[in-house]
Order: sequence, then structure tokens, then C-alpha cells
Amino acid sequence: MPAAADIERWLSELGLQPGPRVAREGVVAWDLTLDGRLRRDLRTTLILDPAIGAIVWAHLAPPIGDGLRKSYRMLLRWNEDFPFAKFSVAEDGRPILAVELPERWLDADELGLALARVAAIADRIFDESRDWLWIGGRVPDGYADRPIRTAGLLDRYAARLGELMAPVAADGADAAAPTTAAPTAAAPAAKG
Repeated sequence: MPAAADIERWLSELGLQPGPRVAREGVVAWDLTLDGRLRRDLRTTLILDPAIGAIVWAHLAPPIGDGLRKSYRMLLRWNEDFPFAKFSVAEDGRPILAVELPERWLDADELGLALARVAAIADRIFDESRDWLWIGGRVPDGYADRPIRTAGLLDRYAARLGELMAPVAADGADAAAPTTAAPTAAAPAAKG
């Protein structure tokens, strides 16, 4: 099982800046912010649990109301549409997207792939989740013009994520332009 320092080194090699390390009862966690090609500022928690491995846990939106059956049906449908991810609702009502990495598969490359998968899925469901994020689902002016801070991570794993990384459009018309950021020299080689 990798140590917390290993995870921090891997995140640095992936070009990610985690928040402070938090440890409790042998479980260690870091907060990260991921940007997709459409979705920005996706608050994500990376949890390292010796009994499980790693869990990448993304906060998709603020709490959804009790009467939103449509939202719950979407979460259930997405569980079918995205087989390597789990959608649920946290105790406080926030919709959650999680990707788990068993300890036996946990290495720098698989962690990077899981983080890129979370950002890519958030992009794929961007249109359907906009009502959770903004009143009336209206994307704030200038939102799409903000830089994609984790473009290198997305580009590095795009080929391995296949259709998840296919260009998507926020308005259903023109596809988002892919980025051209290159992986850092210190980053581990991607698996085939």
C-alpha cells in the first residue's frame, strides 16, 4: 500500500496541487480541485484507506431537494451509463461521484486515470447537472473562458478514457476544443 507521501508525490507529478493532508484513524485525505473541458472547479476529495485502497470522491453539486425524483433517477441512470464510477447522495444531500481504486491496482498511473475519469464524467453530465449548480441552469458569463487548470491530466489520459473524452458541447452545438498541454517530464509513463 502506498504511503501518504507517495500519493502526494504522484499528485505533484500529475501537476495537481492538493490541499493539506488530513489523517484520522489511519485514513488519509486530501482536497483537490479538478477542471474538465466543460466543468470547472470540481471539488474532489482523495481518500487513502488501508482497508480499501483509494477513493476519488467528487462533489457534483450542492444538496438537492427532497422532492427531486428526477435527480435521483438521473443518478441511477448514470450508475448504469458509467460502469467504473458510482453515483450517490451524501448524508447532507449532495450528489456524489466516486471512483474506487483497490489497493492492488493503486499506483501513480491508475490514480491519475481515476482523477481524469472523474473530470471526464463531470463533463459528460454537465448539461444534465447544470440545474443543480446554477439557478435555472444558466452557466455564468465567462465560465467557459476560464483556463482548464488540469488540462495536462486530461490530455495525458484522453486516449485511455476513449468516448468519455470525446468532445462535448455545453450547448449541444459546437464541440469543446481539445487542449494541447503536454505531460510533465517527471510524470510516470502511461500504461497501454
